[in-house]
Amino acid sequence: MVDAGLIVIVSLISPFRAERALARALFTPGEFSEIYVDAPIEVCMRRDPKGLYKKAMSGQMRNFTGIDSPYEAPDAPEVHLRTQHTSADACRAQVFAALDHLDGGRA
Repeated sequence: MVDAGLIVIVSLISPFRAERALARALFTPGEFSEIYVDAPIEVCMRRDPKGLYKKAMSGQMRNFTGIDSPYEAPDAPEVHLRTQHTSADACRAQVFAALDHLDGGRA
């Protein structure tokens, strides 16, 4: 899709720096941007509509990122969204501004 000139947004939990570096290495410079959606674990637990953190804390779920499996925060993401103190609309605007910059104003 990138080869076709499309901007592709993939949203997932990628807890390890080495795995994110491998993903970045698949692209030429400027084609990959890491967006760090940053929220403290307490905020994630409060926002959890499915109760997954509660299950992980009680041992019902194993290898849950941030509970019994580590999360390595990015060292230098292109975009850092601090969701504890920033509204969803402001975060969206931050992402689109970054995309617009990367795309030379065509996004």
